[in-house]
Amino acid sequence: MKGFEKYRKMYFLPPEDCFDWAKKDSIDTAPIWCSVDLRDGNQALIEPMNLEEKLKFYQMLVAIGFKHIEVGFPAASETEYQFLRAIIERNMIPKDVTVQVLTQAREHIIKRTFEAIDGAPNVIVHVYNSTSVAQREQVFKKSKEEIKKIAVDGAQLVYDLSKQEKGNISFEYSPESFTGTEMDYALEVCNAVLDVWQPTPERKAIINLPSTVQYSMPHVFASQIEYFHKNLKYRDSVIISLHPHNDRGSGISDAELGLLAGADRIEGTLFGNGERTGNVDIVTLGMNMYSLGVDPGLNFHNMKEIRKTYEELTNMEVSMRQPYAGDLVFTAFSGSHQDAISKGMSCHAAGDDPYWTVPYLPIDPKDLGRTYDSDVIRINSQSGKGGVSYVLKQAYGIMLPDKMREEFGYLVKDVSDKEHSELDAKRIYNIFEETYHNISSTFHIPEVHFRQHDGMEATVTITTPDATDIVTANGNGRLDAVSKAIKKHFHITYELTEYTEHALSRGSSSKALAYVGITAHEKLIWGVGMDEDIIKASINALTAAINRAGLKTLDKSLSTHNTK
Repeated sequence: MKGFEKYRKMYFLPPEDCFDWAKKDSIDTAPIWCSVDLRDGNQALIEPMNLEEKLKFYQMLVAIGFKHIEVGFPAASETEYQFLRAIIERNMIPKDVTVQVLTQAREHIIKRTFEAIDGAPNVIVHVYNSTSVAQREQVFKKSKEEIKKIAVDGAQLVYDLSKQEKGNISFEYSPESFTGTEMDYALEVCNAVLDVWQPTPERKAIINLPSTVQYSMPHVFASQIEYFHKNLKYRDSVIISLHPHNDRGSGISDAELGLLAGADRIEGTLFGNGERTGNVDIVTLGMNMYSLGVDPGLNFHNMKEIRKTYEELTNMEVSMRQPYAGDLVFTAFSGSHQDAISKGMSCHAAGDDPYWTVPYLPIDPKDLGRTYDSDVIRINSQSGKGGVSYVLKQAYGIMLPDKMREEFGYLVKDVSDKEHSELDAKRIYNIFEETYHNISSTFHIPEVHFRQHDGMEATVTITTPDATDIVTANGNGRLDAVSKAIKKHFHITYELTEYTEHALSRGSSSKALAYVGITAHEKLIWGVGMDEDIIKASINALTAAINRAGLKTLDKSLSTHNTK
C-alpha cells in the first residue's frame, strides 16, 4: 500500500528494561473501574445526552456496580454543570460511589469546577494537561519546563481549593497524550504533581496514564506502565490508572497487559464508546476476567437490558459481533459447531464437573441472560443435524432418534436453502409435524383391543375413505400384532425396524412421543405419533410411517422379514 513511507514510530520506550509483566499469565483481581461514559462517551455522540438521559445512564452505571463514575466536564457546558448539581441536590450519589469531574489545568476552569462539586460527599477532581512532543511543539509551543509548570500550578490550585470543601476530595492527574511523551519526562511531571499533593496510604492520589492516541503495540505500552510502576514516587500512596483508547484496535490488550504491568485502575466506557475509535470497552474487559474465574466486581447478568438502555440513550448500535453483548456472539450456524455445542451441553448437564467446558462457548450464555434455544444454536442452510435436533429438544422437548436426525437435518437445510432464510424453532417444529406426524392418511386406526392369546392378539379397527373393517392378528407384542393386522388387511409387506419413545411432558396429563421406522426397498421411512397413551402413540407413529411410504409402494416390497 503506497504512502507508508511518511509514517514512523511515534512512541518512546522506557529508559530501562521493563518486562516483568510478561512473566504473569493472568489478572488475579479486578481493578478499580471508572466509567467515563458520561463525559468521554457523551462528548463523542452526534447528539449529546440531555439532562434526563444522563440521569438515566448514571443510574444504570450505579446499578452495574461502578464505584468511580466520571460525571462530566462541568465547566464545559451548562448541561454538564446542571447534571452534576442535579445528582448532588437530589441525593443520588450512594455512599460507596465517588463521582469524578474533569478539568484542564487552567485557573478559571478549575474554579468553576469547584463551584459545581459543592456539597458532593465524595469527589475525584481530575486535572490534566498535554505533555507530548507533538503537543508541546505544535500546539502550545512551550518548553518542557513550561509544560511542567502548568501541571504543577494546576495541582496546587486544586489542592488549595479542596481545603475549602466539606466533602471528601481526591486528586487525579493525567499527562494527556502520555503515549507520545518521553517516558522519563512524563515521570518527572507526574512526580512533580505528587510532590504538591503529598499523598499518603490513607489519602491516595491517582496518576492516570492515557493512551490518548495508540502509537505502539500493546507490549510496548505494558513496558511503559511497568516503568511508572517501578519508578513513581509515593508508590504505596498512588493509584496508577489507565485510560486506553482504541486507535489501533488494541484497547483491550493495552488494558490487560497494563494491569499485569502494575496498574490498579481502568477508565473506560460501556461497549467502547468515545472519541474517534473509542475508549477501552469495560464490558469486554470485565467479562474477560469473568471467563477466567475472576469476579470483575461489575454485574452484567442482564446484558440485554444494559445494551438496550445504552442504545436508546446514545443512539449508538452495538455490533452483532461485539464480544459478550452482540446478538450473534454465542450463535452457531455451522453444523459441526452446533453438533459439538449440543454434545458439550449434554455432557455439562449430565456431569459433575463444576467448571464450564462446553466447546465454542467461552462462558455460559445464561450468565448474561441469554437463552440456549434462541441465542446459541440457530438454523440456516449451513446448519447440521445436531443443531436442528438441539433446537427441537430445547424448544419443544422432542428428542429425535439418532437415525432420524440426519434425514430431518437435510430436510430443514433444504428448506432454508431454497428460502434463503434462517428458520426459527416454530418453523422447524412445523416442518417436523408436517413431515412425520400430520400426514395425509390413506387409512387410520381409531380403535384396538388386545388380549393374551398365542402371544399377543390385536383386534384392529381400520378405517379408509371407503370402509371400516375389523382385522385380527397375532404378534410377539402389541405393536407387532397391530403391524401384522395392517399387513394382512392391505396385503403389504415391510420391515418394522426402528422404535423409540419418550415422555414429551410431565404430570398427570403428560404426553408420550413415539417414533417408528419401517424399511421398504432398503429405504427407512419414519412416522411419529403423540398421545397420552404410549400404545396409541406407537400405533399412530406406525400408521404415519405407512401412510408416508404409500400402500402401493409397500405392496411391491420384496422384504418380508419382521424384526419387531
